[in-house]
Amino acid sequence: MTALFIDGGAGTTGLEIRQRLASRPEFSIITLSEEDRKNKNAREEALNQADIVVLCLPDDAAKEAVSMVKNPKTRIVDASTAHRTAKDWVYGLPELTKNQKERIQSARLVANPGCYPSGFLSLVRPLTEAALISDQQLLTVHAVSGYSGGGRKMIESYESGEKPSAFKSYALSLKHKHIPEMQHHAGLTMPPIFSPAVAPCYRGMLVHVPLSAGLLSQKVSLDDIYQVMAAHHQDSATIQVRPLSQSTDMSQIEIEHCADTDRMELFIFGNEDTGQILLVAALDNLGKGAAGAAVQNINLMAGCPETSGLRL
Repeated sequence: MTALFIDGGAGTTGLEIRQRLASRPEFSIITLSEEDRKNKNAREEALNQADIVVLCLPDDAAKEAVSMVKNPKTRIVDASTAHRTAKDWVYGLPELTKNQKERIQSARLVANPGCYPSGFLSLVRPLTEAALISDQQLLTVHAVSGYSGGGRKMIESYESGEKPSAFKSYALSLKHKHIPEMQHHAGLTMPPIFSPAVAPCYRGMLVHVPLSAGLLSQKVSLDDIYQVMAAHHQDSATIQVRPLSQSTDMSQIEIEHCADTDRMELFIFGNEDTGQILLVAALDNLGKGAAGAAVQNINLMAGCPETSGLRL
């Protein structure tokens, strides 16, 4: 049995992880009392007692928690932004590239990916690896998430009874904390222009990456892009690339398309006449974008079936 401790387990992501592990006999969950949750000594004991620790904390608190782990056998999944580009950490997106799943299985330190980057990288990394997108290409990312992605304060704001905004753009300084992660793991020399927004629904996410065929590194059709992306994700247990025929038949897609699941669906839309292409990832910001991804990584590290406990 694997002893597991969720540091920050009372937060949104921590609670979702606990739900997915609740009926799993393979895991023994170390639980602290309300008082001990904020007691450094009690936390330090739990951190070093666990086989796997999941950090659901702000960046600085996550870094502090890592420094408190002295047991060399304790393995860590960090759901914060703190270590997603750190060289000693394995990036916890099994579908990122060949052998990434095996790297996670053997890793001691795993950085759980961000929700927006999970969608962006699942769309873009296959194309940069195949050299369809140059590493010098400046990409634009438009994305929208359910308000649960903003954490407890945003949830309380949207559920306070006041009429919520129908659509709220943010990170207008173009310095969102997910940008370094997107750039690094996509293999880009320039950071993408990232424009995120929040919609008045609890969960769900759409990530859009527009492309112009004339700016790609080689002449390609929509089918070429589909073939590359489908081949990249063909062995994925959680990501499905929709056939072009299905995308062609769609005139709209809702933010809740993959809500309440731990899967991701990828779409390729385009206008062959104009050479315009739109890549779209649909996922749940709390599912494949956070807690579902963490449980997928926990499963891999603990030697369990990859999709155990996931909502597919």
